[in-house]
Amino acid sequence: MSLPPNFRSDVEGLRAVAVLLVVLGHAGVPFAAGGYVGVDVFFVISGFLITSLLLREAAGGRISIRRFYARRALRLLPAAALVLVSTLIAARFWLPSIRMGELARDALSATGYVANLRFASTGTDYLNADAPPSPFQHFWSLAVEEQFYLVWPLLLLLPKRKHLLIGLVAASFVAGVLETERSVSWAYFGPHTRAWELGVGALLALFAARLQRVPGLRNGWLGGAGLVTILTAALCFDDSTRYPGFAALLPVAGAAAVLAGGLRPLGARPLQFVGRLSYGWYLWHWPVLLIGPGALGVDPSLPLALVLSVAALGLAWVTYHLVENPLRHNRRLRVRPAQALGLGAGLSGAVAATAVAIALLPHPVPAGAAIRDLRTATLHAADPYEVIAHAVRAGRTARSLPANLTPQLSEVNADKAQVWADGCHVESPAKVAPTGCLYGDLNSRTTVALFGDSHAAQWFPALERVAIKRHWRLVSLSKSSCSAADLRLWHGGQKREYTECALFRRSALARFRTLKPSLVVIGSSFNYRPVDTSTPEQPQWEAAWRRTFAAFTGMGARVALITDTPYLAERAPNCVARQARLQRINRCGKSAETALRGPAQRAAIAQITDPKVTVIDPVPWLCTSFCPPVIGNVLAYRDSNHLTTTYVETVAPLLDAALPKP
Repeated sequence: MSLPPNFRSDVEGLRAVAVLLVVLGHAGVPFAAGGYVGVDVFFVISGFLITSLLLREAAGGRISIRRFYARRALRLLPAAALVLVSTLIAARFWLPSIRMGELARDALSATGYVANLRFASTGTDYLNADAPPSPFQHFWSLAVEEQFYLVWPLLLLLPKRKHLLIGLVAASFVAGVLETERSVSWAYFGPHTRAWELGVGALLALFAARLQRVPGLRNGWLGGAGLVTILTAALCFDDSTRYPGFAALLPVAGAAAVLAGGLRPLGARPLQFVGRLSYGWYLWHWPVLLIGPGALGVDPSLPLALVLSVAALGLAWVTYHLVENPLRHNRRLRVRPAQALGLGAGLSGAVAATAVAIALLPHPVPAGAAIRDLRTATLHAADPYEVIAHAVRAGRTARSLPANLTPQLSEVNADKAQVWADGCHVESPAKVAPTGCLYGDLNSRTTVALFGDSHAAQWFPALERVAIKRHWRLVSLSKSSCSAADLRLWHGGQKREYTECALFRRSALARFRTLKPSLVVIGSSFNYRPVDTSTPEQPQWEAAWRRTFAAFTGMGARVALITDTPYLAERAPNCVARQARLQRINRCGKSAETALRGPAQRAAIAQITDPKVTVIDPVPWLCTSFCPPVIGNVLAYRDSNHLTTTYVETVAPLLDAALPKP
């Protein structure tokens, strides 16, 4: 097959570099942690090639929007539809069945080219932070491209366009920098923050004639410098890099330099081979890496990931020769845009039908016999602690899910405290404590406060029961990832100081001074990093907790601190759904020694002996030397570290007994 006119072998080689970086990064190769910059390179290439094509079309007459989208449909949809349907079927067999509804929605968003919006939204859900990655997540980049091309061809039709287009590219870059400060998830997946990368490639195409007149530009030095810049970004960046932000300038500038200056070594035959298969390899590699270990019944490892990556390249080769090329070069479809668009719509419909069918299929999880209901037994026991302790001990050897498991695995995502729905637990961007948030006996003269982060909010159902029983007025104020300890904290997701936490803490304390609580119950994760890493953590935490306790005791309140709960290795519902088939759900548990986070905080709290401060340790309610995911017939965890509302309500009598009386 002859090469198309205007074909540049160096661009094909740059595609190979981009996809190799992405695949090696996803495979976990140590030196390629920044391989995600390959996507930025793809964006620049795409903007350059598509705009060059449109400009050639405009020079020959006029741009046909319908023909443009028909070409996009023929180029992208056949391989994408094959991968989407294959991944859905593979997920049905080898991923936890309780994820099928979520994965079906992911596939629908991918076929509708809105996957980036879905993953940006789910990425800001704090309780979804430890969710396993979706095998459809890589479709976000295709969604960004198609959203860009909904607008870009129309802008090229404008008579005086260059200054406008430069302004839009600059505005998108600024948006990317600002959004990286505000929300890393939306900055990473957002079309408004990524459009500038495609725009840089497009502007290169617009100014190509001027660039060709620059002496010495095409002698290789600029392209070589650009390739070095891309590889430097891949080697130096990792998950801790605040991205995209200013950092994205490095791979984007590098890609632009290669396109502007050219680079003959990128025309090497191995790179041409990989470049031709780059689209299919990008589509196949991610689901193969995620689903492959489960399908083979082995644990993930770097050697396995490399083997699976090569297997994905083989699938890309088959897809290229049997699906992509036959349809892309079909003469009838190329000259009849309506038929090409119809084929695209049919393929999207097929993916949607498969996703809906799989979501509606029953997804049973194997279970054993029903056992005694733990909540009922605890409620009526003379010694509730002994009932709980017995169930915790039995959890170590439990192998099958009880038939009367509660909450059911399919319902666990909805099993969270009422304060989330009421807006009394706020997420990361919030700076001001909410108003209202009063529960229990609203006419009571005794006010009790619940304060802290999501590990405080998880105790709300139990504390509300105690408040109703004791006729207390209860106020609950909490914020995700925001410790009650008065310390400057680092936000891992935002990769910066968590200034919103300090502002929220200050606002909440002002509200508590007005409410004058008799008792303040504090809950907190211990999985935090102080901003100051040059000073030992323990004295920092000790001073921080003393400041927090003093703020409340200075109001005349007693304080009860519920120390942190254990962390499991992964989301309990997903793990037990997978292990239930093999009758070994206890493998989802963890030793207490490895499950407890924050040794510096625990040591710091042990040094505080204020008589007005009571420390409540909930670990015996969840662990012996082993922390099981299922206790009695109750699923204890809704993810890897937050307790289910059901379990918190089950241990409410234990919390009642441990609380000091206001």
